[in-house]
Amino acid sequence: MTSRGSYRRCQELVSRLTLPSPFSVDALVGAVAEQRGRPIHLHTLAPGCTINACGLWISTDTHDDIYVEENTTRFHRDHIVLHEIGHMLCGHTDNNDTAESGAIDRQELSRFLPDLDPGLIERLLARTSYTTEEEREAELVASLIRTSARAQQSTHPAGVLGELEAALGIRGEGE
Repeated sequence: MTSRGSYRRCQELVSRLTLPSPFSVDALVGAVAEQRGRPIHLHTLAPGCTINACGLWISTDTHDDIYVEENTTRFHRDHIVLHEIGHMLCGHTDNNDTAESGAIDRQELSRFLPDLDPGLIERLLARTSYTTEEEREAELVASLIRTSARAQQSTHPAGVLGELEAALGIRGEGE
C-alpha cells in the first residue's frame, strides 16, 4: 500500500501536468519530453523479451527510451508507457537492491536490445531495480494520469467500457 505522503506527492505531480486535449498517451509523451528538455523514444520488445517486466525505461545522457511489450493490447501498452513516465516524473533513479526483481543477465539484455551500445548495457547492469514503493508510485501516477485525462473528456465511452464504468461507479448510468 502506498503511504499517504506518497499518494499526495503523486497527486501533486499529476496536477502539475498539462494534459493534452484530446488526450493521447503519445501526445503526453511529447509533452513530457518537452518538459524534460530531451526526446523520449518509444520502442517495442519482441515476444519473450520482457525480462520479468512488460516495460523498461532507460535514461541516457541525451534522451529517454521506453520499451514496451510488443504483444499486448493498446490499452495495456499505453498503461505501460504511463507507468514508465511515472518513474520519470517521480525522479526514480533505478539504483536500489536487486532483491525485488532479480538481476538482469548481460547476454540476455544484449539479445533483447541488440541496438544498444555495450557500454550502456554495462551501465544498466550497474543499476538494479526499483523498490516496491517506487513501483507503487509509478503505478499510481499512471492511474492518476488516466483518471485526470478521463475527467477532462466531455463525453464518456459507449459500449462495454461505458457499461463497466457505470457498474464500477466511475460515472453514473445517465451520464
